[in-house]
Amino acid sequence: MSSKFLIGLIAAALPLSPVLAGPVEDYEAVREEVWEWRLDNNPQLATSVGDRRGDGKLGDWSLEAHIRSIEEARAFVERLDAIDTSGFSPEMMVDFGVIRSSLADAVAAGEHEHDYYILFTNRGGWFSGFTSLPNGSPFFTLADYESYISRLGAYGEVNDDGIARSRIAVEKGLTQPCEPMEGLDARIGQLIVDDPTQTPFWGPFVGERPAAFSDEVWSELQDRAREAITGTVIPAYREFLNFYTEEYAPNCREGVPGVSATPGGEDYYDYRVRSFTTTDMTADEVHNLGLSEVARIRAEMEEVAAEAGFDSREAYIEHLRTDPQYYMTDEDAYVRYVAALAKHIDGFMPELFGRLPRNPYTVSPIPAAQAPGNTTAYYEPGSLETGSAGIYRINTTELDQRPLWELPALGVHEAVPGHHLQIAIQQELDIHPLRANGTFFTAFVEGWGLYSERLGIEMGLYDTPAKQMGRLSYEMWRATRLVVDTGLHSKGWSKQQAVDYMLDNTALSPGNIDAEVNRYMTWPGQALAYKVGELKIRELRMRAEEALGAEFSLRDFHDTVLENGSIPLDVLEGHVDRWIAAQLAE
Repeated sequence: MSSKFLIGLIAAALPLSPVLAGPVEDYEAVREEVWEWRLDNNPQLATSVGDRRGDGKLGDWSLEAHIRSIEEARAFVERLDAIDTSGFSPEMMVDFGVIRSSLADAVAAGEHEHDYYILFTNRGGWFSGFTSLPNGSPFFTLADYESYISRLGAYGEVNDDGIARSRIAVEKGLTQPCEPMEGLDARIGQLIVDDPTQTPFWGPFVGERPAAFSDEVWSELQDRAREAITGTVIPAYREFLNFYTEEYAPNCREGVPGVSATPGGEDYYDYRVRSFTTTDMTADEVHNLGLSEVARIRAEMEEVAAEAGFDSREAYIEHLRTDPQYYMTDEDAYVRYVAALAKHIDGFMPELFGRLPRNPYTVSPIPAAQAPGNTTAYYEPGSLETGSAGIYRINTTELDQRPLWELPALGVHEAVPGHHLQIAIQQELDIHPLRANGTFFTAFVEGWGLYSERLGIEMGLYDTPAKQMGRLSYEMWRATRLVVDTGLHSKGWSKQQAVDYMLDNTALSPGNIDAEVNRYMTWPGQALAYKVGELKIRELRMRAEEALGAEFSLRDFHDTVLENGSIPLDVLEGHVDRWIAAQLAE
C-alpha cells in the first residue's frame, strides 16, 4: 500500500479542524492538485523534476486531450476564484496570482480555434522539439535508458495526433502563410535517413559502454534503440513530410500574411497581445509604444555613428554589415569565440547578483536539421535532476550574416545574466515546484533577457563603437518588433513592409531580418513580450533608485526581481513596490 494512499485514508478518517480548514489550506490543496495534474499530463516535465511517473511516455497530443485540458484548467480557475484571499500574506498573493494567471491564460486561449489546430511555426513544432529528447533525458540508470527507448517508440502516436489536428487546420483555413514556411520540408527531410546512428536520437548510445552495464545489456539497449528509431521515429518523420508536402503546403495562405486574415484572427491576435505582454494593452497601444522607442534608439545610434567617425547612422550600419573584419568563416572558430566571450561574462555575475544558480550552461551549435532559417541563437533549459546543463544554442549557418559585434549583447541575453541565470535560479528556488518548473510568462523571461543586454553596459562589454551599435541594434530590433508584429497582424502589412522597416531602423543583416520577419508571421504576438517586459523592469529599477537613493543595492534589486521566478508584470510590480517599502521602513 502506497504512502499516498495511507495518507488519504487517515485524512478521510479525521474530522477537519476549524483551525486547519481555511482559505489558505483550500488554496494549497488546489495548488497541489494543479501540480499533480501538470505532472500527469507532461511526462517530460515529471522526468525533469525526478518524478518517474512519466517514464516512457510523451504525453497526449490528441484533440480530445487538448479540449479536456482546457476544461480542467477552467475548473481549477473557478475553484481558485471561490477562495477568499483577503487574509493572504503578500507572498501567498504572489503565489496565487502566478498560478491563477497561468491557468486563466490557457482558458482564454481555448476561446480561439487557432489554439486547437495551429501546432507549428516556420521554426518547428512537435516534430522539431522531439529532436531535443536526448538532451533533456537522464542517462544514469537502466531505467533511464528504458524510458528513453520507450519514448522513441511512443513518438508515432504523437506524430499521428499532430498530423490529425493539422489536417483540421487545413480544412478550416488556419494554415500558416506560404513564404515563411519555405524550407521546412528540407529541414524535416534531413531526419529521414537509412542509418539510425546518423540521427540525433542515437546520441545516448555513442561512446563507451556505461560501466554499470554489461556488454550484453548495452548491446541489447542499442539494438532496441536502433529498432525504435528505424521502425517508428524515421517513418513518423517521413509520414509528416508527406502530409506537409502533399496536403499542408499546397494550402498555405497567400496574400496578407497576418493572422487577422484567418477566420476569427482579429480576436485571436488581441488575445495574443494580452497573453504575451501580461498587460491589457491593445495592438494600437503597442504599435505606438514601438514607434516612440524606435525614435529614441535611433537618436542614440546617430551619436554612436558620429563617435565612430561616420557622417550618418546609415553609413556606419552599411560599414558594419559589409566589412569582412566583423565576420568569421570557420564554424568551429565561431563556436570557440562565443564560448570564450561567455566565460568572460561569467566573471561579472557575483558583482551583480547575490544568488547564483548551481547548474552551469554550455555553448553548442543549433542542430543541423533546425539551423537553416532559424534565429541567431536561443536557450535550452537544463535540469539538475536529469544531469543536463543549460545550452546556449548558436546558429553556425550563414556566418556571413552573423557579425561579431552583436555577440556581447546576444550572449548576455541568452546565457548570463539572461535566460540561463534567470531560469536556472527559478528551478532552484525554495518555492512550490509548480512555480519553479511549471509556469512561464514570456514578458518576464524575455523582458529579463533584454534588460540583461543593458547590464552589459555596466560590465563594460560594449567597449567599441561597433559593439555599442550592436547593443543598440539589438534594442532597436526589439523595439521594431512592436511595430512590425502589430503591423503584420493588425494593420495588414505585407512581409516586404516589415522587412523594409527593420532594414531601415536596425543594423541587423538582411539574412537575420528575413528570418525574424518569417518568425513573426508564423508566431503572432510572441515578439511583443521582450520590449514590454524590459521597459517594466527598467521602470521598477528607476523607481527603486529614486526612492532608496544611496541605500539602493543593485544586487538586492536583481535578487528581488528574480526571487519569485517567472511572474506576470503586474505581480512583479507589486512585489518590487513592497520591497521598496520594506527597505524604506528599515
